[in-house]
Amino acid sequence: MAAIRTARERARAELTQEIKEEARRQLAEVGPHGLSLRAVARELGMVSSALYRYFPSRDRLLTDLIIDAYNAIGEAAETADPGRGKHRARWRSIWQATRAWAKTHPHEYALIYGSPVPGYQAPPDTVAPASRVALALVAVLADADPHEPAVTTPMPAALREQAETVAASLGVDMPAETGMRLVAAWTQLFGAISFELFGHYVGSVNPADAYFEHLIGQMADFVGL
Repeated sequence: MAAIRTARERARAELTQEIKEEARRQLAEVGPHGLSLRAVARELGMVSSALYRYFPSRDRLLTDLIIDAYNAIGEAAETADPGRGKHRARWRSIWQATRAWAKTHPHEYALIYGSPVPGYQAPPDTVAPASRVALALVAVLADADPHEPAVTTPMPAALREQAETVAASLGVDMPAETGMRLVAAWTQLFGAISFELFGHYVGSVNPADAYFEHLIGQMADFVGL
């Protein structure tokens, strides 16, 4: 019985992966707004009622694709960090790997950092995968003991409280100012990638290679590395 269950579980896992691969292919053609369980089932030669046994709704399928994309870009960032060595070099590696993944998987990147899908509300189980790139950057700062700049803009009390709450939830001992600088750098990372992939640098810093490399250094300075 255990062998039969294992075979069934393996077959289910394989078909689940096929469904997601076809859905990713369709994302490239119609975007998340146009993703349809019926269309996925049709391309796989399945009746839609059979596919619903794997994904009860389009939103469930979207959630799985979103989690997979977050985990993939997070894994790329984590793998790029050797966990030792010069902190600026580790920072640079994470930024470069994140951008490289996005450029290699533009449609999956657009799914997680592009326009929201009307009517779709991401569930809480997307939060941890979505945090992986940020946590890779946090790990570098936690090891580096970054310096605080001599002059900073005063932080509002409400923002300081938010920063302290985030640091506590991550289990890191980090000054509020450093935490907010990290949030700003994290925003710059994905903002620059999004501008590049969605064509907003055309006519200015396109190709964006030199600008992105310069930005990596600027943000390393900014966070105190």
